[in-house]
Formats: sequence, structure tokens, C-alpha cells
Amino acid sequence: MATLGLLSPEFPSVSLSANLDAIAATGAVSVQFDLASAVGRTFPTELSQEIVEAIGARFAERQLTLAALSGTYNMIDPDPQAREVGAEGLSRVIALAPRLGTPVVTLCTGSRDPGSMWQKHPDNDTPEAWADLLTQMEKALRVAEKYGVTLAVEPEIGNTINSVAKARRLLDEVRSPQLKIVMDGANIFQRGQLPNMRPVLDEAFELLGSEIALAHAKDLDKDGEAGHLAAGRGRLDYPYYMELLKASGFDGAIILHGLKPAEAKDRLAFVRSVAPAGYV
Repeated sequence: MATLGLLSPEFPSVSLSANLDAIAATGAVSVQFDLASAVGRTFPTELSQEIVEAIGARFAERQLTLAALSGTYNMIDPDPQAREVGAEGLSRVIALAPRLGTPVVTLCTGSRDPGSMWQKHPDNDTPEAWADLLTQMEKALRVAEKYGVTLAVEPEIGNTINSVAKARRLLDEVRSPQLKIVMDGANIFQRGQLPNMRPVLDEAFELLGSEIALAHAKDLDKDGEAGHLAAGRGRLDYPYYMELLKASGFDGAIILHGLKPAEAKDRLAFVRSVAPAGYV
């Protein structure tokens, strides 16, 4: 049985308690957590044991599970120094993950766009971008293997891993059991593919369904771009997407995002209503 959760940066972060109170009030049980929601930075220099224990206690008090920790930085940033700073921050977060009780750290495979790691750029598909990604990934996986942490990458049309085929290639080339997938059905449609929605989703799960560490639930209104809508507000065939998640054997956290806090409870109810009976 899978669980439903939310993304912490989409909720108030004046304090950790306020953040988790708002999430718990929706009925969610899992959180994809960004440390910025607790200490103001995704990559803090260090966390004292006191702070680590306080984060764990706040989650336990609200019966929330920390399903994954954000480790996103631009892994193919055109600035090599920025890549190194990001890699150092990610290493710290990977080391923190077991102390915080989560087995998964999420990544962003990045973009050559100098202003946004999520923005399409023609150089994202170059051999040089691929080489830079492999270098950064290998560094991160060495740390992940040391701490027993799973790193999860998301096929996202604005990133260098902009298709399920490239995600499969990455898994095959890296060949590490510590590297898995964040599946988001709203992020994989190339321009012109929406009329073939079910075959596109079928291919995604055929190539990646056995490698899913975390799932996302949001929606899209056009192909060729990542989805930015709340689940059920766009064109994704949600019953089919949820059916494929269940059929793949995935029983982890399904994280809703791309929503406003006020609509979270309603969107959680929507996902429950379209999921196969007993799945969430």
C-alpha cells in the first residue's frame, strides 16, 4: 500500500512546527522534505544532534513520515565552481539522511541554463553535459554507498535527463543499486505526445517501473513542458497513472505538489478517489 504526501517548501516555513502543522492538517502522512523548511537552507553547513532530534520529534508528534530529503542543485551548471559547491552540499545532505530517518535523497539532473536548473536549454543534450552529469553522479553515489542512501533522479523535460529513455541510459551506465527514479507522469511528455498518453505512460513504466523510489502527483496542460498544475487540474489520465504505479509494485510515498496549501486536502482526496481500491 502506497502513502500520500506533500512537498514541504509549498507550505509555510516561518518555523518547522508551522510547516508540519499545515501539512498534517491536510491528512497527508508523508513529506518530501527540504531542510530549508527547518533551518532556512537546503544544504546547511552542519546540523547539531539537537536539531536532528528536534526534526524527528516534530515529525513523530504529527505522525508524519519523512519520505525523502531534497538534495537538488544544478548537476550540469555551466559554472564548474557552482557544480562543486552543489556537490559538497549534496554530500552533507546524504550524510544527514540516515540521522533524519529517511532512506531517499532526491536530485535534479540540471540544465545548462545559467538562471534555472529546471529550464530547457539546447546544450542539455550535448555529450559534454552528459559527461558532467556522470562526473557529479559518480561523486554523489560514492557518498550514498557509504551511508546506505538511495539517490532518486526524475525524468523532467527541462533537465538533461529529459526523457525516460535517457533515465534508463543513466541507470544502465552508472549501474549502482543506490540510484533510483522519481516517477512523475506529468513531466515526461515530449512535444506532440499527449494524444498518445497511454502508450507514453506505458513506455515510462516499462523502462523504469522496477526502479521507482518515490512518485510525484501533479498535472499538465500542454506537452513539451513539465507539468505545473495540481493533480486532477489538467490532462493527465490519473486513473491510468495510478493503475500503472500499483501494477509496478511501487508501495512508497506519492508526493503531491504544484498546488497551493488551501487546495491540498481536496487534491489528496482526488488522488485517493482515482487510485485502485486499497492502493493508498
